Amino acid sequence: MSMKRSLKAAPCSIIPFFFIMIVGAMILSTVSCTAKKIQSSSDTNDHQQARRHTNAEDREKRILDEYKQWQGTGHKMGGSGSRGVDCSGFVKEIYRDVFNIDLPRTTKAQVKLGKPVSFKELQPGDLVFFKPPTYARHVGIYLSQSEFVHASKTKGVTISKIDAHYWGKYYWIARRILPDS
Repeated sequence: MSMKRSLKAAPCSIIPFFFIMIVGAMILSTVSCTAKKIQSSSDTNDHQQARRHTNAEDREKRILDEYKQWQGTGHKMGGSGSRGVDCSGFVKEIYRDVFNIDLPRTTKAQVKLGKPVSFKELQPGDLVFFKPPTYARHVGIYLSQSEFVHASKTKGVTISKIDAHYWGKYYWIARRILPDS
């Protein structure tokens, strides 16, 4: 008889144990699937973000599209809006709107970012810096074929060429903020 009791008692004590095991497995499975979805979503977002910045032609097109919104905006020292903008303010706004990257406000701080790039290796989106006689420093965003977009003191937001006539004489350094394309 004691043998029958132990057999009857065993299944009753095993049921809660199996119930806890099944519930625990379901919780672990749910957490694991959720973590995979979050990781997968994060990986996808990171991949899309990186891909967004890698194609040189795409970068240039996106910069030019944003430039069209600013074209002709007058120069205003310390400005960063449609009523007037200076060179570093313009670069900061373009990087924020096009690349979702927050740059410092001043040319002095911007020139310390990223990595130096030789003139021959310039890619769309690189920052190009100058030391012209009428500015302490000047910055623009490189496009291609020696062209860059910037806020000029005399022309406002415009596209200029880095050539021997003016900007080439005062070219100083370039910095790459974005990943290589």
